[in-house]
This record gives sequence, C-alpha cells and structure tokens, in this order.
Amino acid sequence: MAASRVAIITGASSGIGKATALLFATKQFRLTLTGRNESALKDLASECIKKGIAAENVTYAVTDLSADTAPKKIVSHTLEKFGQIDTLINSAGILTTGSILDSNIDVYDRVMDCNVRSLVRLTREALPHIIKTKGTVVNVSSINGPCPFPNVTYYCMSKSAVDQFTKCLALEMAPHGVRVNAVCPGVTVTELHRRAGQDDETYKTFLERSKTTHALGRPGEASEVAKAIYFLASEDSSFTTGDLLRVDGGRGIMHPR
Repeated sequence: MAASRVAIITGASSGIGKATALLFATKQFRLTLTGRNESALKDLASECIKKGIAAENVTYAVTDLSADTAPKKIVSHTLEKFGQIDTLINSAGILTTGSILDSNIDVYDRVMDCNVRSLVRLTREALPHIIKTKGTVVNVSSINGPCPFPNVTYYCMSKSAVDQFTKCLALEMAPHGVRVNAVCPGVTVTELHRRAGQDDETYKTFLERSKTTHALGRPGEASEVAKAIYFLASEDSSFTTGDLLRVDGGRGIMHPR
C-alpha cells in the first residue's frame, strides 16, 4: 500500500489551521503541524491520533514563521520525518484593527510580514518537494482580499496580496502539475478577532452583527472552512487551480441599500 499523503499545516495551534489538521487526520494524511504554541500543538497531535492516524504519522515544529530559519526548519523536519511533501496549507495569519491615521507603518510591516512574506518564504522552500509529488498548495486568504472594509486596511491589503500570489503561482506551477488555490472565509468563529484586541462583549456583538452582514445569517465555523481546504488539497478538485474559493456565507455579495 502506498504511503499516505503528507501535509504541512501552518497556524495549526488554533482556529482554521486546527480544524484543518483534525479533518486531514480523518483522511489519513501524515501531518506536520506548525505554530508558536508548543503546548497547543502537542494537544492537537494527540487529538489527531484520536481521529485515527498513527502516532508516528503526526509531528510538529514549533517556530515563529517570521524567523529567518523557519522555512528550512519546517521543510527539513517534514522531510526527515516523512520523506516527502504533498500539500502545504498556509493557514497562519494575524489581524490588526485601526484606521490608517492611527496605525503606524510598523503595524503594516508586522501584518505583511506574517500574512504575506512568511507565507511566500515557506511556499518557496516547500515547492521543489511539492513539484516532485505533483501536489497542492492551499492558502487561507479572506473575503477581505476582494472586498474592502474600513479600519482593517492593512489586513485587507495583505489578503489581496495572498490572492494575487495564489493566482500567479498557479500559472507558474501548472506546467509542473502542481495546483495552487486559496479559500476566502467570511467571519469565522476563531480566536483571530480576540487576538486583534476585541474583548468578550465586543466579540459577542461582532458575531451578532454577522447575522446581518452574511447572506446566510450567521458567521462560519472553522470546520466548514477546513472542508473547503480539503477539497482544494485533494483530488476532488483535480481540474481546479488559481481559484479563490469563497467560504463566506455570502458576505462578499452583500451590499448596503
């Protein structure tokens, strides 16, 4: 029996990355989980084992993606453990809020470094190995990529960059048999907004408002985005590349009247 596919998942310690890891575990992927929180990654590895994969088929690499050594560390760790890379899920990202006038350029630098530069660096490091397996890359973008919103300008800019990177890379990789796609979630129930500074009451109000800003009348769940990521990473989407798949409950087609 051929060895199962190998996926690297960034931002795996929480949110969409965590939900993706758990789903991929049920699909018998061998997994490299990355993030900054070692305790959370260790707990997630145990949860993945409970989902049905063998203990030797899940590993984790604790690292800050912005560190100079991060791409090589993650890729080398995966190759030493599993010998191949079939798919890369770029799920790590941060959100900052505030108007342009109130957000210094160092905030812009931090957002672009995490959401774009680190993603590009890791992708470049992994690509030669993904080419060997004719694998896939799935980037976690946002509906903020195609749609502008006030007070999250730097975040919107970063996700627009991820969208363009996805499409351009898809064209470059197509001759190699590698498919590159992205998901663009709407508001999804994760820790992203709390980490951006929202307290519990503000976040509760934000989610309540999402019932009116999303056509389907609610925010999304991380597990729903994970299913879309799996679709794009798997052979179920064998004739799809360069796509920005909206998993946004209709947020991107809502307009004020």
